[in-house]
Amino acid sequence: MRLDFSDERVLAVVAHPDDAELLCAGTLARARDAGAVIAVCVACRGDKGQPQVLVDDLAIVRRAEMQQAAALLGAELFTLDQPDSELFDTVEVRRLLVEVARQFRPTLLLGHHPEDYHVDHRALSHLTEVVSWLATSPGFVTTSPPLETSPALWWLDLLQQQGPQPELYVDISGQLELKQRLLECHASQLQRGNDGNFAPLAELMRQQATLRGQQSGVIAAEGFTPYRAFKRTRAW
Repeated sequence: MRLDFSDERVLAVVAHPDDAELLCAGTLARARDAGAVIAVCVACRGDKGQPQVLVDDLAIVRRAEMQQAAALLGAELFTLDQPDSELFDTVEVRRLLVEVARQFRPTLLLGHHPEDYHVDHRALSHLTEVVSWLATSPGFVTTSPPLETSPALWWLDLLQQQGPQPELYVDISGQLELKQRLLECHASQLQRGNDGNFAPLAELMRQQATLRGQQSGVIAAEGFTPYRAFKRTRAW
């Protein structure tokens, strides 16, 4: 069984500059290889994820890292420029994210799971669900015209498999090494691997991809949960 990403427009909406690389970059790369147009929207600046040896102007450093990763992936990059841990559902942020969706015009959204461990991830999960509906509303006015059809929405996997298990697996065996290289773009975060309150990201990513692959009969996979809501569910 294979998903066909050709002619799709896939937008990953993530909280921090390295979240897409951890959770869905393999799927984005596979979609691109199949002919899809792909993009990543990063909501937060990454300004508070400091390693033990503090980095000056961390938000600027992390912006350069995510630009490098997006270029390597071949993805259009959008940013909402919100401070870490200060991401809330406000009218202003809704308008920013709706405008991103209307500019890119996705057929498929990838968003953080509602039960994710991180407060920014959970806030953005709610916003992504809201925007998947509002982007089609002529009454919610932004610069760009409304979408004709609401995009499908898939929730991203949960790190260390702590929470509901995914319902859909995407084979990224051929994209795993690229996923590793994309994560390596985020050097400021890889430096935090030995921090007691963080994790070795490269090891965590490969463990997750390998486990999801074992569960689904391939070398490596990424897991998702389709959002089953009115007009946000699609046949594949």
